[in-house]
Amino acid sequence: MSGAQAQADALIDQLLALPEDERLEAVRAMSAPQRREFAARWRAWAHGGQRMPPGDWRVWLIRAGRGFGKTRAGAEWVCEVARSIAGARIALVGANADDVRQVMIEGPSGLVDVARADERPVWHRASRELHWPNGTIASVYSAEAPERLRGPEHEAAWCDELGKWRNADATWDNLVMTMRRGERPRIVVTTTPRSTRLIHRIRALPSMIETTGRTRDNPHLPASFVAAMVEEYGGTLKGRQELEGELIEEVAGALWSRALIEARRVRTAPALVRVVVGVDPPAGVGGDACGIVAVGLGADGRGYVLEDASVSGQAPEGWARAVAACAARRGADRVIAEKNQGGSMVESVLRAADAVLPVRLVHASRGKSARAEPVSALYESGKVWHAGAFPALEDELRGLQAGGGYEGPGRSPDRADALVWALSELMLRKRGRPAVRGI
Repeated sequence: MSGAQAQADALIDQLLALPEDERLEAVRAMSAPQRREFAARWRAWAHGGQRMPPGDWRVWLIRAGRGFGKTRAGAEWVCEVARSIAGARIALVGANADDVRQVMIEGPSGLVDVARADERPVWHRASRELHWPNGTIASVYSAEAPERLRGPEHEAAWCDELGKWRNADATWDNLVMTMRRGERPRIVVTTTPRSTRLIHRIRALPSMIETTGRTRDNPHLPASFVAAMVEEYGGTLKGRQELEGELIEEVAGALWSRALIEARRVRTAPALVRVVVGVDPPAGVGGDACGIVAVGLGADGRGYVLEDASVSGQAPEGWARAVAACAARRGADRVIAEKNQGGSMVESVLRAADAVLPVRLVHASRGKSARAEPVSALYESGKVWHAGAFPALEDELRGLQAGGGYEGPGRSPDRADALVWALSELMLRKRGRPAVRGI
């Protein structure tokens, strides 16, 4: 090793030892040659989700949020295959040929950019092939033309954004049948989560290994970008899918769909003329959550979900204080609490938390889903909106099924039931002029 190379190695080692924020500033200040040299040490600074997992896997599925570093991980893996297997044949498969070229090959984290200077491949546009100096060739394929995958053989394949492939099953099936070259053919899939049939098929493969992650898991992203994305999309369907990397699925026969909830979301509520807090008390201590949800009637005549203040694992005094605090924050003129579980005890603990709390107890004569159906209809007709995002509550809503089933998180939809009680009082109960009093 030359003295210059040793000095460069020492400087890069010092750079890698810096705290993340200082390292990012130092990288941004580098010249282009310096940045390329640092990029060549990718294994040293890659985060855990980007490193190839051990084991005898056949498919590595990287299912993560945007900015996680999926593309870089896929490109680095392909470069490693090209480096270690001279004359290898690799398939690059995307939603369309332009995506493969612009993202997987020529993008800022694509194959041309991340390859070492002495191993940089050359893009042959006419043949849609990428050629490495050692004879390795990567060919471009598209989910728009799955038949092109009939015939060739490959040692390795990189599939990008599989969740948006048009002819997904046909493309995948044809690709898998080409994986018959070499001793251990492997496929890497990099995708933002989509609940598609093909993704579920791949996740069920016995030889599959999965890496999941969130946008914020990439320490090399600017903190300001992450904060801005969370502020804009945090808790929404788009945020949970694109930033948190969640695989969002729909429940068959659900009274609320993801699309319906997203279509009924606003940033803030307008001026309110009335506020109600719904409460679904837990059956015992340390069991189900105590559902506590505040809703308001806007001056525009619409209902607005304002807050999910639900608590778990609390003694009666604890969840009663949470109810009183929520009512005080929102200036509620009524607290609606189910009395089936606990009867007069519910009223007693609420009164103990706040003697002037305007409580009305209600008796549940029907099941949770039956009570929820009229409230779901309010959403359908555009009469109820969510002022913000309430992920835990919304997951429970979409788990309630027509006919009485529940397929959501937890044993019981306590948050959803609290919302139903509150909105039923606010928008479905026939009543005269509101009176601020308890029973």
